[in-house]
Amino acid sequence: QVQLVESGGGLVQAGGSLRLSCAASGSISINVMHWYRQAPGKQREFVARITSGGSTNYADSVKGRFTISRDGAKSTVYLQINSLKPEDTAVYYCSALGVVTGSAFTREYWGRGTQVTVSS
Repeated sequence: QVQLVESGGGLVQAGGSLRLSCAASGSISINVMHWYRQAPGKQREFVARITSGGSTNYADSVKGRFTISRDGAKSTVYLQINSLKPEDTAVYYCSALGVVTGSAFTREYWGRGTQVTVSS
């Protein structure tokens, strides 16, 4: 069974920083890991992506402030968030796209999210 567990969220003042973590467990070969976020009353939106090869992509709204990285050995993805703004307030979710050992299918697995609240 594949599980993703996010951590590192919290309440911070505008301009502050946080480092989110997402640890994946289970027998899965992960191709891509993502971070998404969902603000109150809004749809979930893409934040950042990192492939198994280390390629990264970011939403325009976070470029230059957010950095995604990955510890392949630990199947953990990080999101370093700097210069936080009140509009970054959201639940941050990670997902992993990969193939479970013994399966022929690629699936996406999700964590339950971690709350980030930025006060002005």
